[in-house]
Amino acid sequence: QVQLVESGGGLVQAGGSLRLSCAASGPTFSSYVMGWFRQAPGKEREFVAGISRLGGNTYAESVKGRFTISRDNAKNTVYLQMNSLKPEDTAVYYCAAGGISRISSAATDFGSWGQGTQVTVSS
Repeated sequence: QVQLVESGGGLVQAGGSLRLSCAASGPTFSSYVMGWFRQAPGKEREFVAGISRLGGNTYAESVKGRFTISRDNAKNTVYLQMNSLKPEDTAVYYCAAGGISRISSAATDFGSWGQGTQVTVSS
């Protein structure tokens, strides 16, 4: 399994931006579909964005047009650029890797997870 470590979370005012990074260990990073999920207090974990091995992407409706997922296979890293942040974006954000052939929004399709990074958006 690939090991994942997220960074880049923090406290930001509404309308601000953050960029999350997820560094992966192992030589097979490029073979994984990568995803970002988030979990707010008292809520279930939800899909945010996913990126295929070749760079195709998909987003949850709630973040479409504001968030951008990207990957750098040479650096074994996936990013989540978050713009126009809203208080409802406050959550712990998790990076995940899945040995699947297509992007999935189902958390059960992802076998490796990072420890999470807190994002707090103040109003």
